[in-house]
Amino acid sequence: MSSTDAGTERGRLLVDEPAPGVTRLTISNPGKRGALDHPILDAFAQTMPALDARCVLITGEQTTFSAGYDISDLPDSVFADEAERLVAHPFAAAIDAIDAYPFPTLAALNGHAIGGGLELALACDLRIASAKIALAMPPAKLGLVYSHTGIQKFIDTIGAARTRQLFLLGRRIDAPTACAWGLVNAVVEPDRLLEVALDWSSEIAGNAPLAQLGNKRVMRAVLEARGALEADVERELIELRRACFSSQDFREGVRAFAQKRKPDWQGR
Repeated sequence: MSSTDAGTERGRLLVDEPAPGVTRLTISNPGKRGALDHPILDAFAQTMPALDARCVLITGEQTTFSAGYDISDLPDSVFADEAERLVAHPFAAAIDAIDAYPFPTLAALNGHAIGGGLELALACDLRIASAKIALAMPPAKLGLVYSHTGIQKFIDTIGAARTRQLFLLGRRIDAPTACAWGLVNAVVEPDRLLEVALDWSSEIAGNAPLAQLGNKRVMRAVLEARGALEADVERELIELRRACFSSQDFREGVRAFAQKRKPDWQGR
């Protein structure tokens, strides 16, 4: 097994080959609970297209997967611009790179998967979760309007009713609930997560490559056809999201989250 890393300073994306035909990408940002910063997101966008593995396994270090976007310490003077740049550009590029990978991808959720961390896992074809973790989408707690493409992935996976509960209530759910919803495919005890993830990854990598490529392409095409929006509606949704980055509520939501206090919403 070889091991390298992609990304510099702060977070890193560790790359190794734990089994034949399997590449493992490990999110490493221990000081910030696996938060997705620029180096990690850029590494995903650069690394995924260069891989030739029959299965890509994405996980985190030790008992940490990802707490989501790393926007808690942006300076006030550039908060809106930098928050939008992080969320709308390097994050979108990373998600697109995972989604576009032609062979199957598997997320092994060894720790909590929150916000952008959960969407990154959802970009994978399959997900296995440790029985002890929580999953959540906290935009309602942060004053964030989420991307229509991100919300569409949740609707495709767990349906509209569960997506509304996840986003509008904003509460964490446990791994068994996530499995019952179809948000993850299996739940295992923490000490067996790596074993099961490698077992699934190795079996996937050993399956017929033309079938894997073809079936994944068919499923993607069917889902994309159902999710098409009119151009004017898509522009409206993009503008709603763009405008939220400069709102007082988004700034307050992020600060309150970082300071572990109740936000003082202004509605503007």
